[in-house]
Amino acid sequence: MKKKLLCLFLSVIVCVFFAGCGRFGDCDNDDDTEDKKPVIYLYPETTTEVNVKLDYAGKLTCTYPKYQNGWNVIARPDGTLKDVKTGKEYSYLFWEGESKIKYDLSKGYVVKGKDTAEFLQEKLAQIGLLPKEYNEFIVYWLPEMEDNPYNLITFQNEVYTNSAVLTVNPKPDSVLRVFMAYKELEKPIKIEAPKITPFERKGFTVVEWGGTEID
Repeated sequence: MKKKLLCLFLSVIVCVFFAGCGRFGDCDNDDDTEDKKPVIYLYPETTTEVNVKLDYAGKLTCTYPKYQNGWNVIARPDGTLKDVKTGKEYSYLFWEGESKIKYDLSKGYVVKGKDTAEFLQEKLAQIGLLPKEYNEFIVYWLPEMEDNPYNLITFQNEVYTNSAVLTVNPKPDSVLRVFMAYKELEKPIKIEAPKITPFERKGFTVVEWGGTEID
């Protein structure tokens, strides 16, 4: 009798374990990283029809306008976009996704939560975002960061761009992709600051910003 009860108990434990995994024998979902609100601005020199495609090493969870094997828009020099199919106007192209990308946190900045807004405004302007662009960045991310004791803030390069490959046709003359990966800290740590090369806008310019929180 005891042997039967033990077997029943173990069976229940196994069932609960696999049910919690979501898929049989796969518990990797908790390791997914959310790439939040990358937005893409297009600034052609003259009104131009533009096709944008994203080759993302993950799963797109939300796009606006809807991503259908790419975006096809009429872009104006002021950044206003009009969907070719629907005629609706947009300020930028938006996407979010989930991936298992391992972001590089080896270089960055440790910033007090209460100093986040000032830091981001200064650093994003230094990188090359315009006030309209960095203000939208800050408005989105500040509520997530300012109440943390400290934030380790990094700006990703090849790790991000190689995992979210952007193809724009016609080919732009200059492209700036700013992707922040940050981690909440209870105490400050020592870390090497990266070298920043200011972005120069010339001709048809494409700008993107986004970010993710690392647990």
